[in-house]
Amino acid sequence: MAVRHRLVKTDPATVWAVLADGHRYADWVVGTSESYPVRGEWPRTGAAIRYEIRLGPLRLTNETVVRRCEEGTCLELEARAGALGTARIAVELRPWGEHCLVIVDEHPLQGAGGAVHNVAVEALIQLRHRAMLARLARVCEEEAREGDGGRGAGPAGRAAGGGGDA
Repeated sequence: MAVRHRLVKTDPATVWAVLADGHRYADWVVGTSESYPVRGEWPRTGAAIRYEIRLGPLRLTNETVVRRCEEGTCLELEARAGALGTARIAVELRPWGEHCLVIVDEHPLQGAGGAVHNVAVEALIQLRHRAMLARLARVCEEEAREGDGGRGAGPAGRAAGGGGDA
């Protein structure tokens, strides 16, 4: 099971605001070029977003469904990867002083991904998580700087689940 963590130098409310915006999924998920909500109210349980993956001239479209959501602290997703099957991706947010500790836990659920899951695949997932968490940190820390520099409200003005600054 691939588990990785990163300290994001902003508060959990700012990180949650990014996670709670289905249009921003592509901003932090590695390999995703575009995302948009297709069902329900993201990130509520049962809501789904569609995203596109581009591999050269090839474009693949898949969906991610929210399986569990505890606003501000936990988001569990089921990501579909075509013939590879599905994966469970859990993102947990923990306050860490004035910052946010983000923990990502991913493993295959159904399909070929589970059959070929081994130490080598686990290493690749760890590399992907490292890049994904770096992107998430960059997006969230930029969001916090923009909030401090002009809007003042930070994520409070964002869509569903944004909450206020702590």
